[in-house]
Amino acid sequence: MDKSLPQFKARPQEAVAAFMTRVLSHDPEHKKTHLREIIIYDDGHYRAIFAPAYFTLQPGQAEPSKSQWSNLKKRMKRHDPQVFVFKETGGIRHQDEELVYVDFGFFAH
Repeated sequence: MDKSLPQFKARPQEAVAAFMTRVLSHDPEHKKTHLREIIIYDDGHYRAIFAPAYFTLQPGQAEPSKSQWSNLKKRMKRHDPQVFVFKETGGIRHQDEELVYVDFGFFAH
């Protein structure tokens, strides 16, 4: 783990999945979410893999803009102020589907 990163406190996978289900849902009841999977890393951080349909892409726009990623990060912090969101985001091929990801953790202190 990079020494400049904060220490993370692991949370139960169900709680992390519930958190990202809420964040990645435009449905007030959170019944429809774009979340596909949560990956847990040994250092206590997570990767949320989700459908790019979460973002509204303009015609001719192939991927989410920096502003759209920034808005997602702000939304995550509004849902839980203890979240740390990594700068790196991107696309990933996962189970024969083109998806996107965001890495995050929860501050230990």
